[in-house]
Amino acid sequence: MSSIAPDLRRARIADSFAFGMQGFFFAVVLSHLPQQQEKFGLSDGTIAAGVLLASLLAGAGSLAAERFAARWSSRTALRLGLVLITVTGCAIAFAPNTAVLLATLGCYGIALGVVDASTNMQAVFIQHGYGTFILASFYAAWSAGSIGGALFVAATEALEVTLRLSLLLAAALVLVVGLVVGPRLLGRAEAEAAPAETRAVPGQAADAGAGSSRTFLALGLAVALVFAIDLTVGSWSALYLTDELLASSATAALALAAYQGASLLARLTGDIWVRRLGPRRVVRWVAVLGVSGMTVVVAAPGPVLAIAGFLVAGFGIGVVAPLCFSEAGRLASGTALDAIVARLNLFNYAGTLVAGLVVGGITAALTYRVGFVVPLICAAALLLLTRTFQSRAEPGSRPGSPRGHAVLDT
Repeated sequence: MSSIAPDLRRARIADSFAFGMQGFFFAVVLSHLPQQQEKFGLSDGTIAAGVLLASLLAGAGSLAAERFAARWSSRTALRLGLVLITVTGCAIAFAPNTAVLLATLGCYGIALGVVDASTNMQAVFIQHGYGTFILASFYAAWSAGSIGGALFVAATEALEVTLRLSLLLAAALVLVVGLVVGPRLLGRAEAEAAPAETRAVPGQAADAGAGSSRTFLALGLAVALVFAIDLTVGSWSALYLTDELLASSATAALALAAYQGASLLARLTGDIWVRRLGPRRVVRWVAVLGVSGMTVVVAAPGPVLAIAGFLVAGFGIGVVAPLCFSEAGRLASGTALDAIVARLNLFNYAGTLVAGLVVGGITAALTYRVGFVVPLICAAALLLLTRTFQSRAEPGSRPGSPRGHAVLDT
């Protein structure tokens, strides 16, 4: 009888903390933007440009993670990425003017991309070892970290901690956690060095991606749609409630809280539902929830119904991204899988950029209500991609473990 090796359990805990730290510091940076705006006298356009720059360079960071993993391992890439978040976070804290602030935000975007891709690489390899779907739990850790980051900023503001000290404390926490959990991640021998890799030839990563290009592109589109919805809710939900539904600022903040809280709950329970129902049925049902929730948001006559719509949409959208990376994990093993995960992660930033431009343009030209039709369409489009996901676990095999990849057993 096989059982999960202790090293694999430790790696799962370590990568969960890495996901958490990524979400934590990302929330800290975004939550501090109003203070940065006040400190440097920034316009809304300058703030948007900084976020756009960070998103663009995060794509470069994702590709850099692919190179680091190929040369060393995904563990090394992740440890390096956490150090880079610490360094760039400190640089943001000491930025003396607008130009340096924008430059440091761009550098932070690169670090974010490295961590984003390498945490997913580790998660997929760890799932292979477990032989069952567990990826949603990693994303739950990200959501919890994001909530923790927002609460951290709220606490430091209440205690009148300076912007610089708050950023430095957050960066120090990322560094400490990275130093503690880094050695417990899966190394090359446990992750990239799958048996199939012994027959690897130059260009294997590209060949693996080309062999399943249709599946890969469909998964990438699903990732882009999900993050387009996330960005829209995060950026414009509060403005929609205050400007069009005439809610107070305190009430408007509940929209994003409801969406993120529902996403966290969905991710905490997502592993169980995927094991019971299979990925395809789960994606179909959560897409229906997403469409239903966003329909309520668009049609809501007042803030209460709109918040309820965001709650329902959060339950629907939260588990799609981990399912996409789980399905990508079936396309290859070893360093070829690192490459697939890194490239799939690029669709994350493509979705956020397109949504930022499209939804931002619509809200500027028309209304926020019309702008929220875009995430409604994105949720509906997910229904067209459900056949990309496997209907159930293959009989006689451990789901998530591709042929030729050793499962870590004791």
